[in-house]
Amino acid sequence: MNSSASRDGALALARRVLEIEAQAVAGLVDRLDGQFSRAVELILACRGRVVVSGIGKSGHIARKIASTLASTGTPAFFLHPAEASHGDLGMIAREDVVLALSNSGESPELLAIVPLIKRRGTRLIALTGNSRSTLAREADAVLDGAVAEEACPLGLAPTASTTAALALGDALAVALLDARGFSAEDFARSHPGGALGARLLTHVRDVMRTGAEIPTVPEEASLPQAILEMSRKGMGMTAVLDAAGRVVGIFTDGDLRRSFEKLADLRNTPVAAVMTRSPRTIAADRLAVEAAQIMEERKISQLLVVDDTSRLAGALNTHDLFRAKVI
Repeated sequence: MNSSASRDGALALARRVLEIEAQAVAGLVDRLDGQFSRAVELILACRGRVVVSGIGKSGHIARKIASTLASTGTPAFFLHPAEASHGDLGMIAREDVVLALSNSGESPELLAIVPLIKRRGTRLIALTGNSRSTLAREADAVLDGAVAEEACPLGLAPTASTTAALALGDALAVALLDARGFSAEDFARSHPGGALGARLLTHVRDVMRTGAEIPTVPEEASLPQAILEMSRKGMGMTAVLDAAGRVVGIFTDGDLRRSFEKLADLRNTPVAAVMTRSPRTIAADRLAVEAAQIMEERKISQLLVVDDTSRLAGALNTHDLFRAKVI
């Protein structure tokens, strides 16, 4: 077989795999019923944690579902069923809910621990491709993950079935997230080291420059004085303040360029004559991502931070937001 035919065959097979898996997920939509709602109710009523378990490829999907649940407001962890039979079953409490994954519903490792789970009074949810299986019969709620065919051309490797199980797990996690009123801020608190955490947990006060770092001039200052202050502080602007420390304006690099175009005598021009009056400001307790949004919408690079009396409290620019990984 030449390389061109080989590439064409690989592309055709890949497209077929994606079509089969997409159809497997789409087929779940019409099969969602009261059993899914029952599963949501069981987990919402749970006073413990969701214990997610599965063996083989189902075990890998179970790990991901447990992780998704835990990061979206539902305390959960993965338990290997074989390890459960050798002592780890003690990790399951009566107040927990067990979510067991098995495409066949007949995985011996899972079925071995089901009687012990039921004896403790722990609720059991089955996510299976066989709603008539032993696992399904023992469960308090059954999530039907059956697929018409696997994407594997041999019909052996779990492919479409694991994709369907993963999608059902995501649907369950999102339904629970919504029922709990879980917010983006809640999600960020579970991800403090990620980009979302930086965006949603960082406030203006955490990134703004303060004290002597802020370029400021009094409103009676001359234009050369303002330019000198801008150069010293390196923020591309200076705040213009009244005698009480309130912001009356801002003078930026853009204002400076426009001054060169309009004025012949820059040396004797007061900064108040060329500054931008009533500039957009922000409070220190606002989220840094809000500052980034203001800058983007107003097409500006700097923002002054004021208190509730309009006194200057800080300043920040896009570089500060970049350093804080907010943008």
